[in-house]
Amino acid sequence: MIVFWLGRRFTLRLAATFFLAIAAGLFLGRHGIAQTMERGAVVIDNFSFGPNGLTVKRGTTVTWTNKDDEPHTVVSADDHPLFKSAALDTDDSFTFTFDKPGTYKYFCSIHPRMQGTITVQ
Repeated sequence: MIVFWLGRRFTLRLAATFFLAIAAGLFLGRHGIAQTMERGAVVIDNFSFGPNGLTVKRGTTVTWTNKDDEPHTVVSADDHPLFKSAALDTDDSFTFTFDKPGTYKYFCSIHPRMQGTITVQ
């Protein structure tokens, strides 16, 4: 067998390294240290975005989820929209990753009084 050919000392070191790598991966993944992308969430409910204003770090992916019985959209309020969702039915979601710092205003194109802001640091 290969184990005998490699030698006992090498086999023990290899096994210890393997288990340490697994333990480190579990620890880092569980505590969020290994995650490179942050997450933000906005819930659409009762014809409003909640929270209305959200501050996130650069590189964060924000997810909007519609909990209303009516369809809604998420559209950036720029002259040339940076992001624009299709109509979201109940429990549908839309995600966008914010790579640049700044203030991003958005609204629902079906119900324009619904507005929100994402601030990226």
